[in-house]
Amino acid sequence: MNMLRNDDMLSDAEVSQARIDLAASFRWFARLGMHEAVANHLSVAVSKDGTRFLMNPRGRHFSRVRASDLLLLDSADQSTLQRSDAPDPTAWYIHGRLHALLPAARCIMHLHPIHTTALAGLEDSTLYPIDQNTMRFFERVATDADFGGMALANDEGDRLAAQMGDKSILMMGNHGITITGPSVAFAFDEMVYFERAAQTLIVAYSSGRKLKIAPDAVARLTAKQWLDYPNLADDHLSEVKAILDREEPDYRQ
Repeated sequence: MNMLRNDDMLSDAEVSQARIDLAASFRWFARLGMHEAVANHLSVAVSKDGTRFLMNPRGRHFSRVRASDLLLLDSADQSTLQRSDAPDPTAWYIHGRLHALLPAARCIMHLHPIHTTALAGLEDSTLYPIDQNTMRFFERVATDADFGGMALANDEGDRLAAQMGDKSILMMGNHGITITGPSVAFAFDEMVYFERAAQTLIVAYSSGRKLKIAPDAVARLTAKQWLDYPNLADDHLSEVKAILDREEPDYRQ
């Protein structure tokens, strides 16, 4: 196995905090029912170039992930899947390639939340702006309509990176969603709100009534207001950690 390079790593304190924040995200997604057995994966870059990252180990339920459980991986290490503690192959081929190709995507979260995945299964999977939560993501989502099976090769990770382009969110048709962000807190907050937005839209569809879609100008303004809103993501994750510190503090171990 190639040795992980050390010249570009974040400080020990920054890496430790990244471990804690990502572990908290796993625990909270489990509470929200946004996990799927022992599948799906979250990662966060811990090198300045984004190529080295932390990710959940194979076969670990989200509700049991601890900070120390997270694997330290190098996207340039082609022997990773031969490790005794090798990550899930689909996780490696998606996250390894995205971290290698999209260095600004510091945190990458790939889930199959029920309402988001239901939306991804529709012929038209557009997240229409019908309330302020759906408007948050206006013009920020790329769509991949070419699902061809599980991601089990570098080519698929490369294809997903290309599909994402300059967007931070990829709606994966017939699959689920991948959300990227500059921090764990930001990606976590985006994932929670995207699933809530998808739930609202799916419920609206279930009424059988015509959607009341906001004008582009209103949706665009609201999306900008969301991005400009101060400290929302950091406050959200901070409160989640405060609850976990009281109720299941072993996530920090």
